[in-house]
Amino acid sequence: MNFKDELNNRTKEIEAVIREYLPGEDGFAGKMAQAMNYSILAGGKRLRPMLMQETYRLFGGQEKVMEPFMAAMEMIHTHSLIHDDLPALDNDDYRRGRLTTHKVYGEAMGVLSGVALLNYAYEVMLQAFDLSDHTDRIIKALKVMAGKTGISGMLGGQSVDVENDGKPMEKDMLDYIYENKTSALIEASMMCGAILAGASDEETDLIEKAAKNIGLAFQIQDDILDVTSTGEELGKPVHSDEKNNKTTYVTLMGIETASRKVAELSGEAVSILEGLNQKNEFLNVLIHELVGRRK
Repeated sequence: MNFKDELNNRTKEIEAVIREYLPGEDGFAGKMAQAMNYSILAGGKRLRPMLMQETYRLFGGQEKVMEPFMAAMEMIHTHSLIHDDLPALDNDDYRRGRLTTHKVYGEAMGVLSGVALLNYAYEVMLQAFDLSDHTDRIIKALKVMAGKTGISGMLGGQSVDVENDGKPMEKDMLDYIYENKTSALIEASMMCGAILAGASDEETDLIEKAAKNIGLAFQIQDDILDVTSTGEELGKPVHSDEKNNKTTYVTLMGIETASRKVAELSGEAVSILEGLNQKNEFLNVLIHELVGRRK
């Protein structure tokens, strides 16, 4: 398997799916739709929909029911990035190598377009009922998406992050933020892939555990890259954690220990996946590539 070629092919597939579900830019609310589309078409790894798709394939899924969930996941993730960049939060001017949404469309439209993407994601996911007779799986996946996105997931983690911005933190609070702000959407992605393909409850629980490890490893690697990478590689400012006095795994334990933690978490995740009866070689390689990335 040529991983780079396979990755490019899958990314193109996901881009096509996302474009299929974007809102039209006509009518009185056309400007907000433009802002939504500007953000979601800014590029990126498309990690979450890719993990969703590959987990779906891991359990033998073949229907198109996965596609609205893939597009919706990228919308939810993009909403969080738009709001993270706002002046009231991280106040960043660049994301993925170009101006952030609020710098192009204004702060108010940044707020509104982010909220609109979050809501529109659920409108898109509901279209899955037209694509499959397995309504029980769709309902179960919707419950996972709602739970992992809200106060007990991504938004809860973001709120604790904002509340403690610039303050010293112990590791347990930092873990709470990472497990919710970052891992929750990765968990939702992989769990929905498993659920919609018909995985058992026990298998879905294992996927959740593996995804949690992947999410933590991904975020810790992000901490490391903020120190070791360049703005050109990342497509956003580096050393922003230090500038904002943020507590990270690097500030708590140093780069070497943080790097070992990334290897430990990703290794555990792959071991869980390899312990399943089903196999997906691309998914295993993808995990290794993500946690060892330079951007």
